[in-house]
Formats: sequence, C-alpha cells, structure tokens
Amino acid sequence: MSNPLFSPSTKPYQWPAFDQITAEHYLSAARQGASDQLTEIEVIASNADSASFENTFLALEASGQLLRRALMTYFSVLSAHGTEDLREIQSEMSAIMTRQEDAIYLNETLYSRLQEVDTSGLEGEDARLAEQTLINFELAGAALDSESKAKLSQLNEELSDLSSQFSNRALENQNAHAVYFENADELEGLDESAVASAARAALEAGHASGFLLTLVSPTQQPVLSQLARSESRRKVYEASVTRGLDSTVEIAAKMAALRAERAKVLGYANHAESVLADATAPNTQAVADRLAELTRPAVRNALAEAETLRELAGTSINPWDWQYYSQKVLQEKFAVDSAAVREYFELDSVLINGVFATATKLYGITFEERFDFPTYHPEVRVWEVFDADGTAMALFTGDYLARPTKKGGAWMTSLRDGASFLNERPIVTNTLNIAPPAPGQPVLLTLDETNTVFHEFGHALHGMFANGKYASLAGTSVPRDFVEFPSQVNEMWALHEDVVPGYAKHHLTGEPLDPQVLDSIRDAELWGQGFATTEYLAASVLDWAWHTLDAGTQIDDPAAFEQQVLVQSGFDPALIAPRYRTGYFQHIFANGYSAGYYSYIWSEVLDADTVQWFAENGGLMRENGNRFREELLSRGNTRDPLESYKIFRGRTAEVEPLLRRRGLVNAE
Repeated sequence: MSNPLFSPSTKPYQWPAFDQITAEHYLSAARQGASDQLTEIEVIASNADSASFENTFLALEASGQLLRRALMTYFSVLSAHGTEDLREIQSEMSAIMTRQEDAIYLNETLYSRLQEVDTSGLEGEDARLAEQTLINFELAGAALDSESKAKLSQLNEELSDLSSQFSNRALENQNAHAVYFENADELEGLDESAVASAARAALEAGHASGFLLTLVSPTQQPVLSQLARSESRRKVYEASVTRGLDSTVEIAAKMAALRAERAKVLGYANHAESVLADATAPNTQAVADRLAELTRPAVRNALAEAETLRELAGTSINPWDWQYYSQKVLQEKFAVDSAAVREYFELDSVLINGVFATATKLYGITFEERFDFPTYHPEVRVWEVFDADGTAMALFTGDYLARPTKKGGAWMTSLRDGASFLNERPIVTNTLNIAPPAPGQPVLLTLDETNTVFHEFGHALHGMFANGKYASLAGTSVPRDFVEFPSQVNEMWALHEDVVPGYAKHHLTGEPLDPQVLDSIRDAELWGQGFATTEYLAASVLDWAWHTLDAGTQIDDPAAFEQQVLVQSGFDPALIAPRYRTGYFQHIFANGYSAGYYSYIWSEVLDADTVQWFAENGGLMRENGNRFREELLSRGNTRDPLESYKIFRGRTAEVEPLLRRRGLVNAE
C-alpha cells in the first residue's frame, strides 16, 4: 500500500486517512518530508536571482509540507492514543523534527538571503511574516559561529531525546501507579458507577478481582474528594506524588542542565531568559516578581482554609484529606453537593447545549456531527463547523475519555491550520481525560471537568477562527504566555446565568438544575481559591527555579532541590504539594511549556479584564462575540497580540479583576 501521507488527503479539509496510516507511514513520510524540504531550502538559498520576499520568505513558508503533514498528524495522535508502535518511533520522529529545525535555522546561506530582502515596503501580514521569521532564526542561533552552531545542534538533539524519554516514562508511571484495592469497602464514598468502572479497570489491568483507581496528570486526584476512608485517600495521594521519583526526576534534572547550557550558547543568562525573548512578559525579573507578589496572599488564604478544614474535621489535616474536607465545607457551608451536581452535567448536554450553544449565540457558528471520517480511536467524535452565513469553515474533533494510551491532562491541537496561502481550513482537536463510566452509563462531569470542556473549546475557537494568510502566524501560534488567554475567557460561560439553564439538566429526569443550587455554587467560588492558587503558583515557581539555573549547575538530588525551592519561596509542600511535581511535570519537560507555566496566571490578567468587559457590555451578545472574534480570536500572531488586546479593550489590561477573582484583594 502506498503511504497515505505522501499526498494531501483528498477528504474534505484534508482529513487524514486514519484508517490506513501506520507507524511506518508516519516515519517514512517524516524521513522523506525532511529530505524534500532540505532540497527546497537549498533551492531558496542558492537562488541566483536577487533576494525578494517571494523567493525567500514565501518560499520558506511554502516548503516542507510533507514533513509538516506527517509531524502534525503523528504528534496529535501520539498524545491521545500513544500505542506501543507509535511510542517506539517517538524518539526518531522527535529527532527528525529537531534536526530539521537546526538544518533550517542554522543555515548561514539561507539566513543571509533572508537578511538581504528589503522588507521596508511590506505591510500587514507580509511584514509580520518577515519580522517573525527573522526573529525565529535569531532565537534559534542563526547568528552564531560554526563551532557554537555545532554545539547547539548537539544540545538540541540530546534534549529532544530526553523529552521523548520523559514523556514515555511519565505515561508508564501514571499507569503503573494506579492504586489497587481488594475490597469494595475501601472505596466507600464513590458512587456505583465509579466502583463499577474501577472493577472493570482492575480486570483490564490483569487482576482477577478487586478495584483499580487510575491516576490523572495533576497531583490532586478527583477521587480524593469522595473517598470516605482516610487510609484509601492516603494510598491514592501517595501514589500520585511519588510518580517519577525513581526515574523521570533524573531526566528532568539533566534536561534543566542542558537547557541552561543551551541558553549560554545562545547568549542568554538562563533558559527562562531565552524563552522570554519571544514572549509578552518583559523579562525574568517581572515574572519572578509577579509570582512572588501573588504567593504571600495565596498562601495566607490557603492557611485560613486549612484552619476551617481542621475545625470541621476535629483534627489536623493531612494533604490527602484536604479535598475531602473541602468538599464537606461546600456541602455544609455553601450547600453544594458536588457528587449530586454531577447528575446534571452529562457530557453530551454540556457540550452540545452548553459549549456549542454558547458559541452559536456569541459567534453565529453552528455544528453538525459527522460520522463519515475515519478516526484514530472509536471514541473520537467529529463535527463540521459552519459560519453564521452557512459557509463550512472548520472541523472540530472531541476525544474526551481517559484510556491507558492517552497522556494525562487536557489539550487542544491542530491537524490543519486556517491559512489561505496554503488553501487550508482548520481541523482542531480537544482531548480530555474524563474517567469512562461503566458500560451503558452516561458520562457525568464534575464542575472542574465541565469548566475544562469550556476551557479547551476556547483554544479550539482560537484555532477555528484563524483568518489569515500564513500557517506560521495562524490561530494559536502566538507567544506561550498569551495562548491561554482565549481559553480562559471561554470559561466564563460555564456557570453563566444565560448558559447553565440550557445544559444543566438531570440526565434521567431532564429536571433543570435548581437556580438556588447554582447561586450556592457561585457563592462558593472564592472557597478553595487559596488552595488552588497556591498549588498552581508552587508549580510555576518550581518551573522557574529549574529554568533559571546558571549553565554548569548540576542538581544531584532533584527531590531535595524541589523541596528547598518551595520552602524558600514560602510554600509548605508537606501540606499543599505543587499542582505538578518534577517527576510528572509534563508541561515543562515534554510539552513545550518550559519556563512557561507562569503563562496561565500571566494571561489570566487579560482574561479577568476581558470578563469584566463582557459584563460591562451586556454579556452573551452576538455583537460582543463578533468584536472578540474580529480583534482577537481571528488575529493569531498576524499582529502583536498585546496590540490586538489593546484595540479590543481600548486600553491595556488591569490586574484588579484578577485579584478580586482569586480572592487576593486585601489578603495581606
């Protein structure tokens, strides 16, 4: 059979032929694509004609389409359904990508050709493409001497291999640390569906009987708020926080050291400084100051919450008890029963009557589920998205349930970009890790999972509304500390009074969620913010510490380093662990967020300010959605994202709305 990746798919939107593509197809397409692109690069670099925008920048943008197609498809599938055959080729696929980037960005002749172009007459997206391309070359080391380029290539290849190792081992650890219980009594507090799901997971893992609770990516596991027995909670919590202590932490420490060395070769003081060279944050000190500024009030709030929990429990609180008693506070103080509320948050209703319906009201887009596209897994669903005038504009795919082949967490990826230069329309994916129910039972979501569905769809909107010429500037191809902004904004609709009645209905009776319950949920929004902000900030500080190391610094005991950093920064990790510990911090050691986890709180300043704008201007209205789409979502990186924000808002963002949201006003 010929390789289905060698030519653009003939299916609508160039949808990949997932029913035909094998691991060998991905690998051979990547190899051939890399070779083809290097030939194209040689033509660009050796062109005897005078250097022009068309024969340099545009030619470069158009190059490498086979490689791009293979890599986009492969890495999208790998993270969602990383079967053994796909994981076996991960190191080579990553190495191909890394070597290709070095072969392009460190090509002295190509860089010289790009510099020869007179860009003074360029306007709009053409000017932006030229500007960003040159920046990318400079940040990648194009101006280095030959010896430094060779060193940089060596470091890049080592880091690529270590990142693949970390990713694979983190998934293996997550599966290996699933917690086995012999007796159903130990699962007291879980509902019948969750117990049945745990029994099925045990059988699938090879146990003759018993129950298996699988882990999700963050430290805190959803079942910790439900398990009635402290000993059961302890087993789950300790399984979670000890992931990677015997394997991945050593990889992480080595990666941090190599990144520091790489930054030095590039002329930066540390890896974080090199990351900020293409970010909206002005410098490393500004990020460190923001994290420190928020830490003290967040920890103070968390300690006040801990005292409330102690009073309720009548004893001191262990870290594995926090979520359980926090849930009790919601029930007793705010009359919020999270387990009961789940009965009203059925996945299909949340998605279709909540997420999709809100997008229709705001932007006029509509959705039609398609069943004629082959998918990489039977649980993947596909919708065609139509613009307000009926024009077909994108494909959206949802892959919501957890499985052993899927990495933890939730994310959005693109299989195709919105780019007129390549005649492409977007294909965007949302992938989550919701625990699958027992056979025949509905998928019921927690409040947090419901919020995550809205969050990830905000990323999807950013990708689907891409409206520009060039793929390299399209959709979510924005600075890392801006990319979370649109997704965070979309969270505002999850509990909005104009949205909830449409989707929050009991999955059996159809009875709508009692408005008083919704009021109680809103009243309780500040409860737990101390804990949530503290665990997030602890992870951000940990990321920053690993990536502000000086070149030559070797951390021999990663666990001790982590402890020292957190304590010196004002945290108590024995009470509140970071949202991700080093051993399973895939964001920063496998997923491109190194020295970038701060971006969630950084972009939340823009988000909270935008939520205030919507409230001031009438909320869920088409004209508001159109403005947000036109000035921000559709722009991608076709102009400076902060310029887009200022045009949208009429001013720069203010931090006050974020401080109020997080309960940090007057928290000192």
